[in-house]
Amino acid sequence: MTGELSGVDLARQALIAAREAAKKNGATQTKKPKRRTTTVVRRDGREPLGLGSAISRMMTERGMVTPAAGGSVLADFDTILAAAVPELAGRVQATAFDADTGRLDVVPDAPAVGTKLRWSAPKLIAAANERVQGANVRAVHVLAPAPVKTGSTTAAATPAPAAPDVPAAPVERRPPPDGYRRAIEAHRQAAPPSRVDPGIAEAVERQTKAMRELSRRAFPEPDVVPADTPAPIDQARIQRRRQAAVTEAAALRRARAEKAGREVAVPRRLEQTA
Repeated sequence: MTGELSGVDLARQALIAAREAAKKNGATQTKKPKRRTTTVVRRDGREPLGLGSAISRMMTERGMVTPAAGGSVLADFDTILAAAVPELAGRVQATAFDADTGRLDVVPDAPAVGTKLRWSAPKLIAAANERVQGANVRAVHVLAPAPVKTGSTTAAATPAPAAPDVPAAPVERRPPPDGYRRAIEAHRQAAPPSRVDPGIAEAVERQTKAMRELSRRAFPEPDVVPADTPAPIDQARIQRRRQAAVTEAAALRRARAEKAGREVAVPRRLEQTA
């Protein structure tokens, strides 16, 4: 008694029939074909890249496919940065992510931010791998500092149209309230007037006069010299000339007296000799 065949039995019989047909046609291969491996060198001269990676990169560059992990890392970088290093939020921008090498390129807005980012790279890598499943971020490459560009910043930087100039109205000064004026008057009346002891004032006056007298004695003022009075040097010259004239006159008188005495003495000698 033969029953109807089930689906599994029909599939098994079809597989056996296909194998027998293949053997009869000689389509079976005793050896497995060798797998071809092809390497493609990048145009910029860096390390070689696998064929599958090269095709994926080419398709990504031409917009044919978007890498899921890389796109997610770049799209969620602000959230990843805020979770890993909150103090650097908004100051770092992710520029590229290489899914093959796991390298994430970031640009800080200042050198100090770049230094802090290098120290915090392990925490950033862990946060990225936890946020994006399958991202496999292995390294963070910090590029040269550059201003971070954001859409909101650009929109805020757009200057608003200037308002038309409106002439300023004169400001009226309101009189002070009555309470303020009463408080000022009460303060003036309550303030005691300044009192100076007459004895102290007299002592200060005496001391001032004594200091002035000592100063006058120590530094006497020079006498006023008339304008027509000769200078001290001229006075000395005139005095020397006068002394020289007096000395010369005395010498002349003495010489004349001596000459007259000699003339008188000669005749007397002649008389005595005769």
